[in-house]
Amino acid sequence: MTTTAQPHASQADPAASAEAAEAAAQAAAAGGDARGGSIAAVARRVGVSVATVSRVLNGHTNVRAATRARVLAEVETSGYRVNELARNLRTAESRLLLTMVPDFGNPFYAEIVRGIDSVARQHGYFMLLCDTGADAGRERSYFDLLRRHRADGAICLDPATVQQANRAAAHEPALPWVACCEFDPAAGVPYVGIDNFGAARDAVRHLIARGRRRIALINSDDHYLYAQQRRDGYLAALAEAGIEARAAWRVNLNCLDYDAGAQAAAALMAQRGGARAAKPDAIFAVSDTLAVGVVNGLRGSGWAVPDDVAVVGFDDIALAAQIDPPLTTIAQPMRELGETAARLLLKRLADPRANVPGVLLPHRLVVRRSA
Repeated sequence: MTTTAQPHASQADPAASAEAAEAAAQAAAAGGDARGGSIAAVARRVGVSVATVSRVLNGHTNVRAATRARVLAEVETSGYRVNELARNLRTAESRLLLTMVPDFGNPFYAEIVRGIDSVARQHGYFMLLCDTGADAGRERSYFDLLRRHRADGAICLDPATVQQANRAAAHEPALPWVACCEFDPAAGVPYVGIDNFGAARDAVRHLIARGRRRIALINSDDHYLYAQQRRDGYLAALAEAGIEARAAWRVNLNCLDYDAGAQAAAALMAQRGGARAAKPDAIFAVSDTLAVGVVNGLRGSGWAVPDDVAVVGFDDIALAAQIDPPLTTIAQPMRELGETAARLLLKRLADPRANVPGVLLPHRLVVRRSA
């Protein structure tokens, strides 16, 4: 068994020395070598120094990946628990990351949150899931946790919160947060998302390739950047095919739930003009929750999908493949969005002065029977 060599006292890293001192204190307080009883016991079983174990638990990056994996596996197996109070007093860190979502009920966020939590746990952080409800007071209270150092950083998936925080970023450039899905590259805040314009254009191009010419759009509130980008992608695809964009067939909603999609579809098909040729023969909805509602709303109004009206959604949530007919949609890499957002935030926390770039991940058109 190999033990990591320790530096000479005159060359020792002060942070490592502090970690070792904390580790020794915890070991003495725990007493004995019962499995999981002390950080020293974890170090001994893995074959590394107590300082190395402490670095892993504190999320430091200067530990080899294989060593980190062995330490975390032993910590998990042994049930060792970090003395959070002692560590927080020493480092002024909470080891807490906030994840802000606008609606717990939207399944789109579930896999993103899992990705965030997975990376956070690998680096010794806890994740607190925060439902903003698009409420300005709640949003401020969560960011106040950052300002008061009650949390180390935040990942924001709420479009309204992202926009408000972006406006404040010029006054608080050091506030440690990352935008996920809704983002503004000009704001100077690290972000991860997809090419919403290109994805929407791909969705509408698919409908056109299937012979659809009367294509409606059910969109979110176009105050949000992602909604603007998806609208523009829709319009670009129509324009390049020489298809007129009818303003009456563009609907903006202030929520993304199933009922809203169903009601919007029924209203579109009930517009004046009784002839079938005056109705949309396809609907592009900017979220799968809306699109599932659209399918139900069309069926309830006597229209068959896709024979009468084709439907394309956006996100590829799990339900998209389960409805009848299964939903053609744009797949976002949801797990990877969450993992990337967490890594960007950890990079920013490790070096607040670092230039953390924005990241665009690839989307994918998933063709099923609805279009």
